[in-house]
Amino acid sequence: MTTSIEALLISTSVVALAEMGDKTQLLSFVLAAKFRRRGPIILGILVATLANHFLAGSVGVWLARLLSPGVLRWIVALSFFAFALWALKPDKLDADRALPGAGVFVATLVAFFLVEMGDKTQLATIALAAHYNALVAVVLGTTLGMMIANVPAVWIGEALAQRVSMRVMRWVAAALFVVLGTFALWVSG
Repeated sequence: MTTSIEALLISTSVVALAEMGDKTQLLSFVLAAKFRRRGPIILGILVATLANHFLAGSVGVWLARLLSPGVLRWIVALSFFAFALWALKPDKLDADRALPGAGVFVATLVAFFLVEMGDKTQLATIALAAHYNALVAVVLGTTLGMMIANVPAVWIGEALAQRVSMRVMRWVAAALFVVLGTFALWVSG
């Protein structure tokens, strides 16, 4: 029992700290500003994180053995560059924020699940689950850590959207994703 509590507390702390300034926090901000629907966004983050971290805890070790660190580094970097391009593309949602709650939920769910692939919190979940051998406690802890870091970003994003144009936000998000992609190649190389 003590191991499960320790796994939960350590997992929560590690992920909450690791998420500060992470790309998923940026994504939380952008989604909140774009859709202005806190409830579906927060629920989408929760469900995507649970699914992603259960996948990481269960199958992540096998996938890490399958891919070399160099291949994983390039996949992550190219993903960041793709997200930068995606962030620049204006769509109907910029003009029409009346997307139903289910649409905002699904958009958040898919975006978060994909952005978490290969992320440091996914890798931390793999390591913590292996160390503690307590999958449920680790997944609950890492998910709680994600929520601690990202829910405030959702609240700030919606408030700031009242004052900042979506065009400016798209360019800032794209620039940050390019920096993250470059950083992923440079640091791991």
